[in-house]
Amino acid sequence: VQLVESGGGSVQVGGSLTLSCVASGDTIGRYCLGWSRQAPGKGREGVSTITRDGRAGYADSVKGRFTISQDNAKNIVYLQMDNLLPDDTAMYFCAAAERCSGRFFSGRFYSGQGTQVTVS
Repeated sequence: VQLVESGGGSVQVGGSLTLSCVASGDTIGRYCLGWSRQAPGKGREGVSTITRDGRAGYADSVKGRFTISQDNAKNIVYLQMDNLLPDDTAMYFCAAAERCSGRFFSGRFYSGQGTQVTVS
């Protein structure tokens, strides 16, 4: 499984960004997709997940501001981030896992290299 993120950058408070992740690999269809993030000096946390049948979950801190979506045919997952706050500054990682629920991943897990989001 390979995961390649794009779309990070710098944005002002209240602004928007859309992250994209292209997932590939012979077994990618077995995995749900999502996003995690790691802020400077903090541990990695799950942000959002989406199952293959479209059930989405979010961390409380991003509910109502972030929207996850996917293109199953192209194996692409998106994260639309609106009303960004300084606390959203982090490295964002695309993730694939055997099971997804809420903001949590479980089972076999894969992560991309990350894309930086900076809000100031």
